[in-house]
Amino acid sequence: MKFEVIAEGVETEEQLRFLNERGCHAVQGYFVSKPLPAKSFMEWLAVNNPN
Repeated sequence: MKFEVIAEGVETEEQLRFLNERGCHAVQGYFVSKPLPAKSFMEWLAVNNPN
């Protein structure tokens, strides 16, 4: 089976590297961004969206 894994609670670069090395490229947590209001999120997304 092939699963897309999303890791939650990523807080350090070391955790991100560990996950990336194991094929997990979708993450959520304070390392990426603290929680944001919708307007701030849209601004953040415009600058940080890899697509």
